[in-house]
Amino acid sequence: MKKDLVSLKVQQVAGSASASGYKVREMRKDVARVLTVITQQDRKKALEASKGKRTPLDLRNKKTRAIRRALKRSERTKVTLRKQKKNTHFSQRQYAVKA
Repeated sequence: MKKDLVSLKVQQVAGSASASGYKVREMRKDVARVLTVITQQDRKKALEASKGKRTPLDLRNKKTRAIRRALKRSERTKVTLRKQKKNTHFSQRQYAVKA
């Protein structure tokens, strides 16, 4: 496909009517489509190969910088021993309102 694309570009520079911009654009998109599929397959194989081990940085989900740096749920909900004791001994009081 890349050879076809190169020949189309040469024809376009030469001024041939058969190599319109449309054909070149379509060929570029075809090449991109094929390369995308190949890349996806390679990444999938690499992920399967690293299963059970640490995932390489380039194969991890990118997300956003803020999300990557945010605390995990277990880290967020951790409570110190002193705070645990305060919570158990002085739990939130419940009041009943007279109607």
